[in-house]
Amino acid sequence: MRMRNKYRKPTTLRCNAGSRCSLAVVVWSLVGCLIVLHLYTLVHHTDVQNKEMHMGMSHHPLLRELEEVEEEDIHMPPPRKRSPRAVKRKPKRPTTLIDEFLDESSQIRHIFFPDMKSAIDPVKDAGNNSFCYFPGRIWLDTDGNPIQAHGGGILYDERTRTYYWYGEYKDGPTYHAHKKGAARVDIIGVGCYSSKDLWTWKYEGIVLAAEEKNETHDLHKSNVLERPKVIYNDKTGKYVMWMHIDDVNYTKASVGVAVSDYPAGPFDYLYSKRPHGFDSRDMTIFKDDDGVAYLVYSSEDNSELHIGPLNEDYLDVTSIVSRILVGQHREAPALFKHGRTYYMITSGCTGWAPNEALAHAAESVMGPWETMGNPCIGGNKILRQTTFFAQSTYVLPLPDLPGSFIFMADRWNPADLRDSRYVWLPLIVGGAADQPLEYNFGFPLWSRVSIYWHKRWRLPYRWSEKY
Repeated sequence: MRMRNKYRKPTTLRCNAGSRCSLAVVVWSLVGCLIVLHLYTLVHHTDVQNKEMHMGMSHHPLLRELEEVEEEDIHMPPPRKRSPRAVKRKPKRPTTLIDEFLDESSQIRHIFFPDMKSAIDPVKDAGNNSFCYFPGRIWLDTDGNPIQAHGGGILYDERTRTYYWYGEYKDGPTYHAHKKGAARVDIIGVGCYSSKDLWTWKYEGIVLAAEEKNETHDLHKSNVLERPKVIYNDKTGKYVMWMHIDDVNYTKASVGVAVSDYPAGPFDYLYSKRPHGFDSRDMTIFKDDDGVAYLVYSSEDNSELHIGPLNEDYLDVTSIVSRILVGQHREAPALFKHGRTYYMITSGCTGWAPNEALAHAAESVMGPWETMGNPCIGGNKILRQTTFFAQSTYVLPLPDLPGSFIFMADRWNPADLRDSRYVWLPLIVGGAADQPLEYNFGFPLWSRVSIYWHKRWRLPYRWSEKY
């Protein structure tokens, strides 16, 4: 007779049809299927991105060189001597490189703002420096004058096969309107430069000028005009400019609109408004492949970004708007697209002082947008944490080089704003993102956005020979 072991656990599940046990099995099976499906999607998406990158880069060895990490050390100057009485009265905190950057009397200021001796002069430069970009150096136009196109953007005009660079013309004295006011230059207007090769720039003049006499006009010289961007409307044949319009105290917080029949102007100013009824400061515009254009702007005291489509003539916004990056306090948006994915570079809100850039991605331009982390590579830790001592303004796609862009940024000089510099660097989309996101089980679907630091670099061929 076999003895029954009363401690032996049953080997079968005691579950009837419709029991909680069966339900749990079904639920976990579905979860497993979803995870497998997600992993397949992730692998497939990454594989497609990698194939696109490989196809785009395989014929351009120089672009592979631009992805090489270039390090740079910036040594702090010896501390300045202080009297014992001054030390006792107010102990000095350790000086940082950002302090040195903002100090116009710094002993290492030449590192951030090299003098005219090292200026980029496309008319005179030849040999090894021909068609080379030197981030932070003075950049001269074909007349031998420093380019004045700050906070700007670039339009490629299909009809003339020419690039047009628009930006703030700041060739005036820097001052403070009042004791607590930010450094400023009176409005002069929007400067415009043309180029066939993205290196040699011809000055086309002030395409939207300040108003000298009418103090109630948006463009009166005492007001603020920032970050002008121009897009072409294929239906109307007009060139449309959007810009940030404000008063000296930054309380107007509006966008302005101007229009022209020609890329080199003159532009006729139309009006200003608060888009969608919200305050608007740093902004940009983006034209998608289907011809729909979008306005992106910092709002709610720069605590979030808003994005919405323009109407068909690009002269106004529609009633549709999406709030993105809520509570993240981002500004200086620069939006671009690669494949079917939208990307954006933004900066923090620290006035003229540099800060850390962040990259964002979305499947739809209206969101939701996910933050991918700091895109800066190379240099050193402080260079990466300050976006190479610059702030984003625009990202320019390079035709025939999939996944390759030029990251355009401004190195602001609050002591003398006319002497602010341009930081152009290669931006590459490709490879796995390196920061977990809030969605997709923690696995980013997006390819990494990388901005590579180089003290000297050039495009893989002369753009004038290609276009």
